Amino acid sequence: MNPQRIPYTRPSITALEVAYASDAAEHGWGAHCYDYIERFERGFAQHLGVQHAIATSSCTGALHMGLAALGVGPGDEVILADTNWIASVAPIVHLGATPVFVDVLPDSWCIDPEAVEAAINPRTRAVVAVHLYGNLCDMDRLLALEHRHGIAVIEDAAEAIGSQYRGRRAGSMGVFGSFSFHGSKTLTTGEGGMFVTNDSALYERVLTLSNHGRARGQTRQFWPDMLGFKYKMSNLQASLGCAQLERMDELIGRKRAILARYRELLGDLPGVQLNPEPDGMVNGAWMPTVVFAPHTGVTREALLQAFASENIDARVFFHPLSSLPMFEPCLENEWAWSLPERAINLPSYPDMSEAEIQRVCDVVRRLLGELK
Repeated sequence: MNPQRIPYTRPSITALEVAYASDAAEHGWGAHCYDYIERFERGFAQHLGVQHAIATSSCTGALHMGLAALGVGPGDEVILADTNWIASVAPIVHLGATPVFVDVLPDSWCIDPEAVEAAINPRTRAVVAVHLYGNLCDMDRLLALEHRHGIAVIEDAAEAIGSQYRGRRAGSMGVFGSFSFHGSKTLTTGEGGMFVTNDSALYERVLTLSNHGRARGQTRQFWPDMLGFKYKMSNLQASLGCAQLERMDELIGRKRAILARYRELLGDLPGVQLNPEPDGMVNGAWMPTVVFAPHTGVTREALLQAFASENIDARVFFHPLSSLPMFEPCLENEWAWSLPERAINLPSYPDMSEAEIQRVCDVVRRLLGELK
Protein backbone atom coordinates (compact mmCIF):
# COMPACT_ATOMS: atom_id res chain seq x y z
CA MET A 1 0.00 0.00 0.00
CA ASN A 2 1.29 3.47 -0.89
CA PRO A 3 2.34 5.67 2.06
CA GLN A 4 0.24 8.71 2.96
CA ARG A 5 0.24 11.34 0.25
CA ILE A 6 2.61 14.30 0.61
CA PRO A 7 1.02 17.44 -0.88
CA TYR A 8 3.29 20.05 -2.39
CA THR A 9 1.61 22.75 -0.35
CA ARG A 10 -1.06 23.57 2.19
CA PRO A 11 -1.47 26.56 4.50
CA SER A 12 -0.70 26.79 8.20
CA ILE A 13 -3.95 27.74 9.91
CA THR A 14 -4.15 28.01 13.70
CA ALA A 15 -6.69 29.05 16.30
CA LEU A 16 -5.59 32.67 15.78
CA GLU A 17 -6.75 32.69 12.15
CA VAL A 18 -10.02 31.00 13.12
CA ALA A 19 -10.65 33.54 15.88
CA TYR A 20 -10.00 36.55 13.65
CA ALA A 21 -12.13 35.13 10.82
CA SER A 22 -14.97 34.42 13.25
CA ASP A 23 -14.75 37.96 14.59
CA ALA A 24 -14.85 39.40 11.07
CA ALA A 25 -17.82 37.22 10.18
CA GLU A 26 -19.73 38.26 13.29
CA HIS A 27 -18.78 41.93 13.65
CA GLY A 28 -17.07 43.08 10.45
CA TRP A 29 -20.03 44.74 8.76
CA GLY A 30 -21.42 48.25 8.29
CA ALA A 31 -19.07 50.79 9.84
CA HIS A 32 -16.58 48.02 10.61
CA CYS A 33 -16.42 46.45 7.13
CA TYR A 34 -12.92 47.82 6.50
CA ASP A 35 -11.38 47.29 9.95
CA TYR A 36 -9.33 44.19 9.15
CA ILE A 37 -8.48 45.44 5.64
CA GLU A 38 -6.96 48.66 6.96
CA ARG A 39 -5.18 46.81 9.76
CA PHE A 40 -3.74 44.32 7.27
CA GLU A 41 -2.58 47.09 4.94
CA ARG A 42 -0.88 49.00 7.76
CA GLY A 43 0.82 45.89 9.12
CA PHE A 44 2.02 44.71 5.73
CA ALA A 45 3.41 48.14 4.81
CA GLN A 46 5.25 48.24 8.12
CA HIS A 47 6.64 44.74 7.55
CA LEU A 48 8.02 45.76 4.14
CA GLY A 49 9.16 49.21 5.19
CA VAL A 50 7.06 51.01 2.56
CA GLN A 51 4.72 53.98 2.85
CA HIS A 52 1.62 52.62 1.18
CA ALA A 53 -0.20 49.30 0.74
CA ILE A 54 -3.55 48.43 -0.83
CA ALA A 55 -5.08 45.00 -0.22
CA THR A 56 -6.39 43.48 -3.44
CA SER A 57 -8.29 40.43 -4.59
CA SER A 58 -5.15 39.02 -6.26
CA CYS A 59 -1.57 39.79 -7.20
CA THR A 60 -2.80 39.93 -10.81
CA GLY A 61 -5.20 42.70 -9.84
CA ALA A 62 -2.42 44.63 -8.11
CA LEU A 63 -0.26 44.37 -11.25
CA HIS A 64 -3.18 45.37 -13.49
CA MET A 65 -3.99 48.49 -11.51
CA GLY A 66 -0.37 49.49 -11.02
CA LEU A 67 0.39 49.24 -14.73
CA ALA A 68 -2.82 51.10 -15.59
CA ALA A 69 -1.94 53.87 -13.12
CA LEU A 70 1.45 54.22 -14.83
CA GLY A 71 -0.39 54.77 -18.10
CA VAL A 72 0.72 51.56 -19.79
CA GLY A 73 -1.42 50.91 -22.85
CA PRO A 74 -1.53 50.31 -26.61
CA GLY A 75 1.75 50.99 -28.37
CA ASP A 76 3.79 50.37 -25.22
CA GLU A 77 6.08 47.44 -24.54
CA VAL A 78 6.72 45.80 -21.18
CA ILE A 79 9.72 43.51 -20.73
CA LEU A 80 9.54 40.43 -18.51
CA ALA A 81 11.20 37.05 -18.18
CA ASP A 82 9.98 34.22 -20.37
CA THR A 83 10.02 32.04 -17.23
CA ASN A 84 6.87 33.11 -15.40
CA TRP A 85 3.32 32.17 -14.61
CA ILE A 86 0.64 33.62 -16.90
CA ALA A 87 -0.50 36.03 -14.15
CA SER A 88 2.58 38.19 -14.70
CA VAL A 89 1.85 38.86 -18.36
CA ALA A 90 -1.97 38.83 -18.49
CA PRO A 91 -2.40 42.43 -17.21
CA ILE A 92 0.04 43.69 -19.84
CA VAL A 93 -2.04 42.12 -22.60
CA HIS A 94 -5.34 43.24 -21.04
CA LEU A 95 -4.10 46.85 -21.14
CA GLY A 96 -3.31 46.55 -24.84
CA ALA A 97 0.46 46.70 -24.41
CA THR A 98 2.94 44.24 -25.91
CA PRO A 99 4.88 41.84 -23.68
CA VAL A 100 8.51 41.30 -24.63
CA PHE A 101 9.90 38.03 -23.33
CA VAL A 102 13.61 37.79 -22.50
CA ASP A 103 15.74 35.01 -21.08
CA VAL A 104 16.56 34.23 -17.46
CA LEU A 105 19.86 33.70 -15.71
CA PRO A 106 20.93 30.07 -15.25
CA ASP A 107 21.73 30.46 -11.55
CA SER A 108 18.78 32.47 -10.18
CA TRP A 109 16.22 31.56 -12.89
CA CYS A 110 15.20 35.24 -12.75
CA ILE A 111 15.25 37.85 -15.51
CA ASP A 112 18.61 38.54 -17.20
CA PRO A 113 19.43 42.29 -16.91
CA GLU A 114 21.69 42.12 -19.97
CA ALA A 115 18.82 40.69 -22.03
CA VAL A 116 16.56 43.43 -20.64
CA GLU A 117 18.91 46.19 -21.78
CA ALA A 118 19.19 44.66 -25.24
CA ALA A 119 15.37 44.69 -25.53
CA ILE A 120 14.85 48.32 -24.49
CA ASN A 121 13.63 50.66 -27.23
CA PRO A 122 11.61 53.90 -27.40
CA ARG A 123 8.35 51.97 -26.86
CA THR A 124 9.53 50.34 -23.61
CA ARG A 125 7.55 51.59 -20.61
CA ALA A 126 8.36 49.09 -17.89
CA VAL A 127 10.18 45.96 -16.78
CA VAL A 128 8.42 43.40 -14.56
CA ALA A 129 10.99 41.77 -12.28
CA VAL A 130 9.55 38.50 -10.97
CA HIS A 131 11.33 37.04 -7.94
CA LEU A 132 10.86 33.42 -8.95
CA TYR A 133 10.24 30.79 -6.24
CA GLY A 134 11.69 33.17 -3.63
CA ASN A 135 14.88 33.73 -5.64
CA LEU A 136 15.79 37.37 -6.16
CA CYS A 137 16.29 39.35 -9.34
CA ASP A 138 19.46 41.42 -9.70
CA MET A 139 17.77 44.60 -8.54
CA ASP A 140 20.87 46.81 -8.56
CA ARG A 141 21.36 46.24 -12.28
CA LEU A 142 17.66 46.56 -13.06
CA LEU A 143 17.30 49.78 -11.07
CA ALA A 144 20.35 51.16 -12.86
CA LEU A 145 18.55 50.49 -16.15
CA GLU A 146 15.49 52.29 -14.77
CA HIS A 147 17.61 55.35 -14.00
CA ARG A 148 19.54 55.25 -17.28
CA HIS A 149 16.60 54.68 -19.63
CA GLY A 150 13.69 56.27 -17.76
CA ILE A 151 11.61 53.12 -17.55
CA ALA A 152 9.69 51.76 -14.57
CA VAL A 153 10.96 48.66 -12.76
CA ILE A 154 8.05 46.79 -11.19
CA GLU A 155 8.48 43.97 -8.70
CA ASP A 156 6.25 40.93 -8.92
CA ALA A 157 7.01 39.57 -5.47
CA ALA A 158 4.10 37.11 -5.46
CA GLU A 159 6.50 34.31 -4.55
CA ALA A 160 9.00 36.25 -2.48
CA ILE A 161 7.52 37.06 0.91
CA GLY A 162 10.47 36.79 3.28
CA SER A 163 13.14 37.35 0.63
CA GLN A 164 15.58 40.21 1.17
CA TYR A 165 17.98 41.93 -1.20
CA ARG A 166 20.89 43.55 0.67
CA GLY A 167 18.71 44.56 3.59
CA ARG A 168 15.67 45.55 1.52
CA ARG A 169 12.62 43.35 1.37
CA ALA A 170 11.44 42.00 -1.97
CA GLY A 171 8.68 44.20 -3.33
CA SER A 172 9.92 47.40 -1.66
CA MET A 173 12.47 48.51 -4.25
CA GLY A 174 10.63 49.08 -7.53
CA VAL A 175 8.19 51.82 -8.57
CA PHE A 176 5.63 49.47 -7.08
CA GLY A 177 5.49 45.90 -5.87
CA SER A 178 2.80 43.24 -5.90
CA PHE A 179 2.21 40.20 -3.71
CA SER A 180 0.03 37.09 -3.76
CA PHE A 181 -1.75 35.52 -0.80
CA HIS A 182 -3.06 32.50 -2.69
CA GLY A 183 -3.57 29.36 -0.60
CA SER A 184 -0.18 28.04 -1.70
CA LYS A 185 1.77 31.09 -0.52
CA THR A 186 3.78 31.54 2.68
CA LEU A 187 1.22 34.07 3.92
CA THR A 188 -2.30 33.28 2.76
CA THR A 189 -5.76 34.81 2.74
CA GLY A 190 -7.12 32.02 0.50
CA GLU A 191 -7.07 34.33 -2.50
CA GLY A 192 -5.79 37.86 -2.39
CA GLY A 193 -2.88 40.18 -3.01
CA MET A 194 -1.27 43.49 -2.14
CA PHE A 195 -0.12 46.56 -4.06
CA VAL A 196 2.74 48.45 -2.36
CA THR A 197 4.62 51.63 -3.22
CA ASN A 198 6.51 54.60 -1.83
CA ASP A 199 5.09 56.89 -4.55
CA SER A 200 2.20 58.78 -2.93
CA ALA A 201 0.75 60.03 -6.23
CA LEU A 202 0.79 56.52 -7.69
CA TYR A 203 -0.83 55.21 -4.52
CA GLU A 204 -3.72 57.66 -4.85
CA ARG A 205 -4.29 56.70 -8.49
CA VAL A 206 -4.33 52.98 -7.67
CA LEU A 207 -6.54 53.57 -4.61
CA THR A 208 -9.07 55.29 -6.89
CA LEU A 209 -8.84 52.58 -9.54
CA SER A 210 -9.32 49.86 -6.92
CA ASN A 211 -12.78 51.13 -5.94
CA HIS A 212 -14.53 51.50 -9.29
CA GLY A 213 -12.78 54.83 -9.87
CA ARG A 214 -14.20 56.57 -6.81
CA ALA A 215 -11.58 58.98 -5.49
CA ARG A 216 -10.84 59.19 -1.80
CA GLY A 217 -12.62 62.23 -0.40
CA GLN A 218 -15.34 62.27 -3.05
CA THR A 219 -18.48 63.36 -1.16
CA ARG A 220 -21.08 62.57 -3.83
CA GLN A 221 -22.57 59.13 -3.28
CA PHE A 222 -22.01 56.55 -6.01
CA TRP A 223 -19.96 59.02 -8.06
CA PRO A 224 -16.95 57.49 -9.82
CA ASP A 225 -14.31 59.98 -10.94
CA MET A 226 -12.91 57.62 -13.56
CA LEU A 227 -13.50 54.16 -14.96
CA GLY A 228 -11.87 51.84 -12.45
CA PHE A 229 -11.70 48.20 -11.38
CA LYS A 230 -13.12 46.00 -8.65
CA TYR A 231 -10.02 44.43 -7.15
CA LYS A 232 -10.69 44.97 -3.44
CA MET A 233 -9.99 42.37 -0.79
CA SER A 234 -12.81 41.42 1.56
CA ASN A 235 -12.70 42.06 5.29
CA LEU A 236 -13.01 38.31 5.91
CA GLN A 237 -9.92 37.58 3.85
CA ALA A 238 -8.01 40.40 5.52
CA SER A 239 -8.80 38.95 8.94
CA LEU A 240 -6.87 35.82 7.94
CA GLY A 241 -4.06 38.02 6.65
CA CYS A 242 -3.83 39.88 9.97
CA ALA A 243 -3.41 36.61 11.84
CA GLN A 244 -0.86 35.30 9.34
CA LEU A 245 1.05 38.58 9.54
CA GLU A 246 1.40 38.16 13.31
CA ARG A 247 2.96 34.75 12.58
CA MET A 248 5.10 35.98 9.70
CA ASP A 249 8.49 35.30 11.27
CA GLU A 250 7.38 31.79 12.23
CA LEU A 251 6.04 31.03 8.73
CA ILE A 252 9.09 32.39 6.89
CA GLY A 253 11.43 30.67 9.33
CA ARG A 254 9.78 27.33 8.74
CA LYS A 255 9.94 27.67 4.96
CA ARG A 256 13.63 28.56 5.16
CA ALA A 257 14.30 25.63 7.48
CA ILE A 258 12.73 23.21 5.00
CA LEU A 259 14.86 24.57 2.14
CA ALA A 260 17.95 24.34 4.34
CA ARG A 261 17.15 20.71 5.09
CA TYR A 262 16.78 19.95 1.39
CA ARG A 263 20.19 21.55 0.84
CA GLU A 264 21.70 19.32 3.54
CA LEU A 265 20.24 16.17 2.05
CA LEU A 266 20.65 16.92 -1.66
CA GLY A 267 23.44 19.49 -1.86
CA ASP A 268 26.16 16.88 -2.23
CA LEU A 269 24.65 15.37 -5.37
CA PRO A 270 26.59 16.21 -8.55
CA GLY A 271 24.54 17.96 -11.18
CA VAL A 272 21.83 19.12 -8.75
CA GLN A 273 21.06 22.82 -8.17
CA LEU A 274 18.69 24.20 -5.54
CA ASN A 275 17.39 27.72 -4.92
CA PRO A 276 20.40 30.02 -4.55
CA GLU A 277 21.11 32.39 -1.69
CA PRO A 278 24.07 34.63 -2.67
CA ASP A 279 25.93 36.77 -0.15
CA GLY A 280 23.80 39.65 1.06
CA MET A 281 20.56 37.91 0.09
CA VAL A 282 17.89 36.11 2.08
CA ASN A 283 15.76 33.61 0.17
CA GLY A 284 12.22 33.43 1.52
CA ALA A 285 12.16 29.82 0.27
CA TRP A 286 8.59 29.83 -0.95
CA MET A 287 9.10 26.92 -3.32
CA PRO A 288 12.22 24.71 -2.99
CA THR A 289 13.19 23.68 -6.49
CA VAL A 290 15.76 21.30 -7.91
CA VAL A 291 17.24 21.77 -11.36
CA PHE A 292 19.23 18.88 -12.81
CA ALA A 293 22.19 19.39 -15.14
CA PRO A 294 21.65 18.03 -18.66
CA HIS A 295 24.34 15.39 -18.20
CA THR A 296 22.33 13.71 -15.41
CA GLY A 297 19.69 12.57 -17.90
CA VAL A 298 16.91 13.54 -15.46
CA THR A 299 13.78 14.84 -17.21
CA ARG A 300 10.55 16.43 -16.06
CA GLU A 301 8.59 13.38 -17.15
CA ALA A 302 10.86 11.02 -15.23
CA LEU A 303 10.56 13.21 -12.14
CA LEU A 304 6.77 13.36 -12.30
CA GLN A 305 6.56 9.61 -12.71
CA ALA A 306 8.99 8.92 -9.86
CA PHE A 307 7.18 11.20 -7.41
CA ALA A 308 3.73 9.96 -8.44
CA SER A 309 4.82 6.37 -7.81
CA GLU A 310 5.67 7.35 -4.22
CA ASN A 311 2.41 9.27 -3.69
CA ILE A 312 4.19 12.63 -3.56
CA ASP A 313 2.71 15.73 -5.17
CA ALA A 314 5.46 17.67 -6.95
CA ARG A 315 4.97 20.70 -9.22
CA VAL A 316 6.49 21.28 -12.63
CA PHE A 317 8.78 24.24 -13.22
CA PHE A 318 6.97 27.04 -15.10
CA HIS A 319 6.74 26.52 -18.84
CA PRO A 320 8.12 29.44 -20.87
CA LEU A 321 5.37 31.95 -21.50
CA SER A 322 6.32 32.07 -25.16
CA SER A 323 5.57 28.35 -25.42
CA LEU A 324 1.89 28.97 -24.63
CA PRO A 325 -0.60 29.00 -27.51
CA MET A 326 -1.48 32.70 -27.17
CA PHE A 327 2.12 33.86 -27.81
CA GLU A 328 4.78 33.44 -30.45
CA PRO A 329 7.67 31.13 -29.45
CA CYS A 330 10.92 32.88 -28.42
CA LEU A 331 13.30 29.98 -28.89
CA GLU A 332 16.29 32.28 -28.43
CA ASN A 333 15.48 32.33 -24.69
CA GLU A 334 17.67 29.29 -24.15
CA TRP A 335 17.48 28.93 -20.37
CA ALA A 336 13.76 29.66 -20.15
CA TRP A 337 13.12 26.77 -22.53
CA SER A 338 15.75 24.41 -21.11
CA LEU A 339 15.21 24.66 -17.34
CA PRO A 340 11.59 23.38 -17.22
CA GLU A 341 12.60 20.19 -19.01
CA ARG A 342 14.80 19.07 -16.10
CA ALA A 343 13.42 20.66 -12.94
CA ILE A 344 10.76 20.11 -10.30
CA ASN A 345 9.26 22.02 -7.35
CA LEU A 346 9.48 20.09 -4.09
CA PRO A 347 6.85 19.92 -1.31
CA SER A 348 7.41 22.48 1.44
CA TYR A 349 4.31 23.15 3.51
CA PRO A 350 5.07 24.53 7.00
CA ASP A 351 4.12 21.45 9.05
CA MET A 352 6.03 19.04 6.81
CA SER A 353 7.77 16.41 8.92
CA GLU A 354 11.39 15.26 8.81
CA ALA A 355 10.23 11.85 7.60
CA GLU A 356 8.35 13.44 4.71
CA ILE A 357 11.37 15.51 3.71
CA GLN A 358 13.44 12.34 3.76
CA ARG A 359 10.89 10.57 1.54
CA VAL A 360 11.11 13.38 -1.03
CA CYS A 361 14.91 13.30 -1.03
CA ASP A 362 14.94 9.51 -1.36
CA VAL A 363 13.04 9.82 -4.64
CA VAL A 364 15.60 12.26 -6.03
CA ARG A 365 18.55 10.13 -4.96
CA ARG A 366 17.00 6.93 -6.27
CA LEU A 367 16.18 8.50 -9.64
CA LEU A 368 19.70 9.80 -10.04
CA GLY A 369 21.07 6.36 -9.17
CA GLU A 370 18.85 4.66 -11.71
CA LEU A 371 19.92 7.01 -14.49
CA LYS A 372 23.66 6.74 -13.92
